[in-house]
Amino acid sequence: MFGLVPFTKNNITKKDDGFDRLFDIFNEPFFNSAIAPMQSAISGFASFKVDVKDLGNAYELAAELPGIKKDDISLSYENGYLTIQANTNSSKDEKDDSGKYIRRERRSGSMSRSFYIDNIDDSKANAQFKDGILTINLPKAAPKNDAKQISID
Repeated sequence: MFGLVPFTKNNITKKDDGFDRLFDIFNEPFFNSAIAPMQSAISGFASFKVDVKDLGNAYELAAELPGIKKDDISLSYENGYLTIQANTNSSKDEKDDSGKYIRRERRSGSMSRSFYIDNIDDSKANAQFKDGILTINLPKAAPKNDAKQISID
């Protein structure tokens, strides 16, 4: 299943006999939106989107984490890798027999993304979480000048 590619007009060879029009149904909005949930089902849990900006003297990451509480997010920086981890729990009330679910899409799980970002001053790194957006500021470390002059005998 990992090799599935949805049909689009771009990946079907066009023929003069109009055969390619048979596949136009796969370009309908229903099929395009139906593929996205299948991809997250394959991975077990949907990931989150992250923007990374180079501000010159720092890197700024903005991660979309809607519906996640600040206490359920953890950040770590180790060996040049920044890891963002978020846990989410859907409310499961086993005693609530007032209704039966027809469809249940909210899940409990964990999401994690790691980014290799070298040469930062992790002692000055900071993060803010507001309105479902986690913004991380990673100041760049001062450039090291490890070059040494070697004398020639």
